[in-house]
Amino acid sequence: MAEPKTLWVLAGGGSLGAVQVGMLKALVDAGVACHGVVGASVGALNGAWFATRPDAAGIADLARIWCGLRREDVFPLSLSGVLRCWLSGTAAVSSPKGLHRLIRQELPLSDLERARLPLTVIATDLLDGSEVHLERGAAEPALLASTAIPGVFPPVCHERRWLVDGGIASNTPIAAAVAQHAERILVLPTGMSCALQTPPRGVIGEALLAGQWILRLAIKIALNVLTPFVVANLGLLSRQEHY
Repeated sequence: MAEPKTLWVLAGGGSLGAVQVGMLKALVDAGVACHGVVGASVGALNGAWFATRPDAAGIADLARIWCGLRREDVFPLSLSGVLRCWLSGTAAVSSPKGLHRLIRQELPLSDLERARLPLTVIATDLLDGSEVHLERGAAEPALLASTAIPGVFPPVCHERRWLVDGGIASNTPIAAAVAQHAERILVLPTGMSCALQTPPRGVIGEALLAGQWILRLAIKIALNVLTPFVVANLGLLSRQEHY
């Protein structure tokens, strides 16, 4: 019997994307098949690396990169930057130069189609909100677009479209994997908040928690729609396969 076409979907989630490194290692160590990678936001970064170096050595190097990162390396948010944005009327409070440098120095991939595994990077069209699938062309602008958090990083003009963070249109892009005729889909999430006994403190905490529940609901809806498919989600929803 032929092995089912299996795609790995890497969700967005900012710095929580570090947990995906351990998931990748567990799957590779267990010999789980991967016939393609789909990623949004930080999941696109991790996914691009894995699709380029889909082996234990590649994952070890990805872990090294994550362990050496500091917030200011990729997210240089400061009060002066916020004030400068407000006074100048620019579209972002941070510069993407750090992320740009990280991608250029660490990712051994020039064009998306040159990855060893088929790779789909998810971005969002800023003007109409549609989900954009990037599978060919320069890897650097595609990844910068997929991680361009609105208001934090400026939108990226790529292939005549203004693109922003892929997590807006689809933080867990299961539909993109289905569109590629996947027979089995493995979702690598970035985690959810633990059960809370009291409400979170502050506006930001409440907003983040609400956003997580919205994302969880969206994933559940996607799973209910995709009943013909076997969807394995690592560590998030009730329909799980453990490796």
